[in-house]
Amino acid sequence: MQRRHLLYLACANGLAIRPARALEAPESAVVLTLTGRLRSPNRLVGGEPHAVFDMSMIERMPQSSFTTRTPWYSQPRTFTGPLLRDVLAAAAAQGSILRASALNDYRVDIPMEDVQRFDVVLAHRLDDKPMSVRDKGPLFIIYPFDSRRELRTTVYYTRCAWQLKAIEVA
Repeated sequence: MQRRHLLYLACANGLAIRPARALEAPESAVVLTLTGRLRSPNRLVGGEPHAVFDMSMIERMPQSSFTTRTPWYSQPRTFTGPLLRDVLAAAAAQGSILRASALNDYRVDIPMEDVQRFDVVLAHRLDDKPMSVRDKGPLFIIYPFDSRRELRTTVYYTRCAWQLKAIEVA
């Protein structure tokens, strides 16, 4: 299948994002499902728009890395993956709240403003190795805590979701 490159246009308010091309269909097991306010889904389930991603789709997106301290690890760790705003842009997500759900049933609301303001990563690699479910994978929403003092608080720690499986855009 031909690899598609996405170009992104952000509206002035930063809350509505549209891709220049349609989101491709996954070729293997789905690791992330986006639902809700999507303008460019790649699947309809029960008449509702869904954007589904397999790991190769996530890996083909532009990647970002940072090393940061977290409350979950004793030493700073390096997280790698696409920026969450780029993943949302691929499905032309628009809204003000992201409702993240994890495999362990953890749920958290993340303001859309966070992913516009901070370089929040959808990590699929930890210290350059794929993340297994045992290691908080395969996907982990993580903030660059050491980049800004304001991020080193319980508010932002609780907005992280490891073992991420779905995001509803509201």
